[in-house]
Amino acid sequence: MSLQDMPIRRKLIVIVLFTTVTTVLLMRALSLAYEFAVFRKTTLQHLATVGHVVAANSTGALAFSNPNDGSEILSALRTEPHIVAAALYDEHGALFARYPAGTPDSLFPIRPKQPGYHYDRLSLIAFEPVAEGDRSLGTLYIRLETGDIMRQWIQSSIGIALVVIALAVIVAYLISHALQKQISVPILALAETARAISDRRDYSVRASKRGEDELGLLTDAFNHMLAQIQTFNQTLEHRVEARTAELEVANKELEAFSYSVSHDLRAPLRAVDGFSQAVLEDYGSKLPAEGHRYLQIIRDGAQRMGVLIDDLLTFSRLSRMDLVRQKVQNRALVDEALRELNSQSDGREIDWRIAELPPCEGDPALLKQVWVNLLSNALKYTRKREAVRIEIGSRRENNQDVFFVRDNGTGFDMQYADKLFGVFQRLHRAEEFEGTGVGLAIVQRIVHRHGGRIWAKAAVDRGAEFSFTLGEETNHA
Repeated sequence: MSLQDMPIRRKLIVIVLFTTVTTVLLMRALSLAYEFAVFRKTTLQHLATVGHVVAANSTGALAFSNPNDGSEILSALRTEPHIVAAALYDEHGALFARYPAGTPDSLFPIRPKQPGYHYDRLSLIAFEPVAEGDRSLGTLYIRLETGDIMRQWIQSSIGIALVVIALAVIVAYLISHALQKQISVPILALAETARAISDRRDYSVRASKRGEDELGLLTDAFNHMLAQIQTFNQTLEHRVEARTAELEVANKELEAFSYSVSHDLRAPLRAVDGFSQAVLEDYGSKLPAEGHRYLQIIRDGAQRMGVLIDDLLTFSRLSRMDLVRQKVQNRALVDEALRELNSQSDGREIDWRIAELPPCEGDPALLKQVWVNLLSNALKYTRKREAVRIEIGSRRENNQDVFFVRDNGTGFDMQYADKLFGVFQRLHRAEEFEGTGVGLAIVQRIVHRHGGRIWAKAAVDRGAEFSFTLGEETNHA
């Protein structure tokens, strides 16, 4: 689990432990660097002290040219286990005495170098002058190996560092585990409050404040935001209630309007149509041809107005009608629709291609209107074709049944497809094809009420295809 995905309690503990270990390692590294410098300086000072003592004791052996005395003096260095080699050179730079005895000449410098002490890798080299007063008698050479000393020092330093780090981690964990609650508890309380609000949609819940720090300010801001949301939500509920009441009033007014249309407007239209027919029948012989034409125009207009009123009433009632859902056999609905449209297909050669149609769940009366309108349009817009072909079928797309009606009629330009399902929207002139422009709007409303959608694709003089679904709950494979 990455640090970003850890719970905040564990995240705080990990951060504290990481900071502690890093700080301890850095401090221990600095301490080791300082101790190493002190170690080198102390070792050099110790060897310088030994060198001064041995040089002072070697003056007699060099002054009287007695190598045996010189070897005996150098053998005293056996008390210093890390000194691996030592030698005395006379005033002419020749090897005078050596330690340990019997060591080959090749392990010693051919001639002594300038007096001084210096490190050569893991060896500390010393050249100490041997003098009596102002007279130089020779030079003392000493080589001390620091490898073993440094190895022991490193091992002990690492052991100490590990102990210090372990103690620091334990102490830091205990302290952070106790103190992280000061940060994690308020944050977790905010998170729990937010989760409760998300689950229950209860904006009256408030987070508890635990201090006056930044988390306290955040809690205040969070609670203030909840108060504003609660106020806005209550206001919105009141607005919804008010709009619902207004909508109910509007629906009642619409019902009253529908009643007025169905009774008050139809009666004058019937009167206009009836009296126009009576004039034609009773006084037709006395009227000129132009009068006959005018009266017939009046009758046609009254009849079209009656059809338009019926379509508008049907369209307005669709939103208020309750759906009577049941299992529907679409093939049976198509057969009923074709029987009703028999008058439009009489005397025409039509190649009907009806495929298997799966059943669905829906209102049979409303779905029948869908098939009637789509098939009526197919018959109407193929009227000018000699060879008419109308296909009715379905296909499976995205786990839904898609029903379609396809024809080879006059079609339409797809750039005007967005106007197809609007009330009174027509893509052809009334002189070419009759209609009120409400049929496809009725089809769309029925399909939407069943949880589906409808769309079309076409090309001018190449036919059209109308496809629709009835929603996942209404379709059956």
